[in-house]
Amino acid sequence: MFETFTGTETGEQVRREAREFIENYLKPLEQEHRITYESEVPIDLLRQVWKASREAGLYGAQLPEKLGGRGLTIYDQCLLKEDVVSAGAKLGAHVLGELGGPPRVGHLFQFATEKQLETHFLPVVRAERTCCFALTEPNAGSDASRLATRAVKEGDHYVLNGQKRYISGAPYADFAILMAVTDPEAGAKGVTAFLVDFDRSGVSLNSDYLPISGQRSHADIRLDNVRVPESHIVGGLGRGFLLGMSRINVNRLLHCPTMLGLARQALMEAASYATSREQFGTPIASFQAIQHMLADMATELHAARSMVLDVASRLDRGEDTREASAMCKLFASERAFQIADRAIQIHGGAGLMKGSKVEWIFRALRMYRIVTGTSEIQRNTIAKGMLKDLKAAS
Repeated sequence: MFETFTGTETGEQVRREAREFIENYLKPLEQEHRITYESEVPIDLLRQVWKASREAGLYGAQLPEKLGGRGLTIYDQCLLKEDVVSAGAKLGAHVLGELGGPPRVGHLFQFATEKQLETHFLPVVRAERTCCFALTEPNAGSDASRLATRAVKEGDHYVLNGQKRYISGAPYADFAILMAVTDPEAGAKGVTAFLVDFDRSGVSLNSDYLPISGQRSHADIRLDNVRVPESHIVGGLGRGFLLGMSRINVNRLLHCPTMLGLARQALMEAASYATSREQFGTPIASFQAIQHMLADMATELHAARSMVLDVASRLDRGEDTREASAMCKLFASERAFQIADRAIQIHGGAGLMKGSKVEWIFRALRMYRIVTGTSEIQRNTIAKGMLKDLKAAS
């Protein structure tokens, strides 16, 4: 029931290679080092995974061939990401470089200078350096117009002061693509993107919080009179916000396969448990109440996947999917969490215990209704687009 959709010839080849890499390399490595979903993994081990994935042709597979990738379509990427996540590897996110690798810089190549490509972007593709995207602040989450981080020009440098909050991938990163205000009077046009190396004086990272997922993959970035060369501006002065928004429709969509992969795991765990757990002398899978829950979970997963892949096809055709991508983020995050909730219900008390796979998936999926744009923000986008279309048609 999960093999209904297929991608391009290259995409299907990469999917096969990813499955083999996870089963033959990644899972044995995790067992050797006793890695759990909530382990604090040494950076040296992560670098080993990144390089092995790169050598296997997976790390950066979504990039064009001229940049060392496999030239995958967005449709291919959605299928691949769901496969990787649903495989259940604890370090699965690192196979494709989701927490600091090529997905963070892929669309920025067109804005980078030759020097920036040499020093920052191409080393990320080669798994030699890692990066994060730093936009969110303590008082600027969904409202990016409230950025407080400032960059003041001094000669051929800018001096940056401020704080970035909950930045994913920051604990593993060597540098950040960081948004700072260079013109406080210009609104969104006063935001500029800087390459900020973490070994610069005045840069410090702090992660004194633990998300409900139990994974320390986020950190705050504090900037205290950090001097950054003017040559480290990406895309031009005042173009940071546009640069950050240039891939928002694609990025919103590409978070969805992760949710679907987790939901798929939850469904399979629930189905497996239901066939082995007995009550009153019979497997609970024979009870109609359990069957109905499994049927609803499978239906919602199929609906969400169909929706995501439809929008992926439209993006590959170059269509505007602003509202449709928001719909996918909204629907996939809400339905995936509901699937995990039912998986807990089917497991009963066993599902409530820390260490249970469905318990961790439940916590992880709860985050996706907030991170990368809350469900309420997605609804705003959808409604505004619909009302705009109605007004234009009247």
